[in-house]
Amino acid sequence: MTRFGKTWLGMAGATAVLAIGSGGAFAQQKELVFGFQCDRTGPTANVGVNLCPGYHDYVNLTNSKGGVEGFKIRVIEVDNEYKVPPAMEAHERFKKEGAVLEGLYGTPQTAALNKKLEEDKILGTSPGFGTSNASDGKRFPYTFPIAASYWSQGGAALQFAKEKMGTLKGKKIAYLFYDNPAGKEPLAIFEDIAKTEGFELRTFAVPAPGLEMGAQVLDITGRFKPDFVITHLFGRAPSVSIKELKGKGFPLSKVVAFVWGSSEADIIAAGGMAIAEGYNTIQFAGVGKDFPVLKEIEAMYKAQGKTPPKEMDSTVFYNRGVFNAAIHVEAVRNAIRAKGGAAPTSEEVKKGMEAIKGFTLGGLVPPMQLSAEDHEGGGWVQIWTVKGGKLVKAKDWFQGYRPVILKHLAADASKS
Repeated sequence: MTRFGKTWLGMAGATAVLAIGSGGAFAQQKELVFGFQCDRTGPTANVGVNLCPGYHDYVNLTNSKGGVEGFKIRVIEVDNEYKVPPAMEAHERFKKEGAVLEGLYGTPQTAALNKKLEEDKILGTSPGFGTSNASDGKRFPYTFPIAASYWSQGGAALQFAKEKMGTLKGKKIAYLFYDNPAGKEPLAIFEDIAKTEGFELRTFAVPAPGLEMGAQVLDITGRFKPDFVITHLFGRAPSVSIKELKGKGFPLSKVVAFVWGSSEADIIAAGGMAIAEGYNTIQFAGVGKDFPVLKEIEAMYKAQGKTPPKEMDSTVFYNRGVFNAAIHVEAVRNAIRAKGGAAPTSEEVKKGMEAIKGFTLGGLVPPMQLSAEDHEGGGWVQIWTVKGGKLVKAKDWFQGYRPVILKHLAADASKS
């Protein structure tokens, strides 16, 4: 099967034709196409196989209620295998299919597509990944992080560490990261805050595929002996970091993970909740099942005589898929209403995305507000901690070192 053969269509999203009269004339149902990239078979498949079903389920739920302002949504999913060439090919396919927006997947893939999105005037979203400077909507008009960028996650991690320890001054902070562009992304933020707060920062790079980091963890725990560890890993690497740090006797209560090392799947792969007790995680979408929209999805499955999918149990990643789809649907809804009910172009959907505010989906979505200038929505996150065998909210929505993030965005823009 080819990559493009691995296409997943949202239920009820395929084009429907309705017979009109006995003469057999047909009219096509109103439809909008969403392009959606995923990784179901590559190095981050542990994310994709849980996140991407959440995206489809929200779209299916929307379609089951009549669609968006009368338009049904058809999702074309392509497995990019966390590789850049398939991601570029997927974009071209979505463009030919008339997609009004595109869900991106992967930081290298997003970096490669930033210019193409602008050239083709198709907005793309990169929630929780991608290039942090894309938060600047003036510089990157068609790229929308729509969640805390790696810069914002870095600021939030240090803010949390400061609150835990009372101060950062004179402390030692270790940064354990995947050695690729995504892992290096927050370094400038860490270095800047280290100067102003007066702490010692030391970095420890983990080469791909991130399964061997015993030497780095030994260096951290045996030589550097930090007061706090920040990790930025993904794929199978987060579970390795939990096991290695735990095995070396480092207290996981002094560790906070960026968003791709923060799922139930990562913790289970490390040996389970009991092993990871105290482990802190950054989240950009709600965690758990106690949200009205998730209860609606469960009811939808039961109404069809089906059991809700097991992916719903991996709430961190699944809920992010729902989050992504919900923002897409809301942007399209805004665009259709602004056009008086007519089908919007991608450029009009872009304006609809920039008009999102006050949309929280029962608390699953942070209190972000998008605009033509801010495509990130403020960089809001929560902290969830492994406690008593489950993830427990330790800190509600907050922004970390926001003035520093905005300063770097302005400085980056001045270079262009």
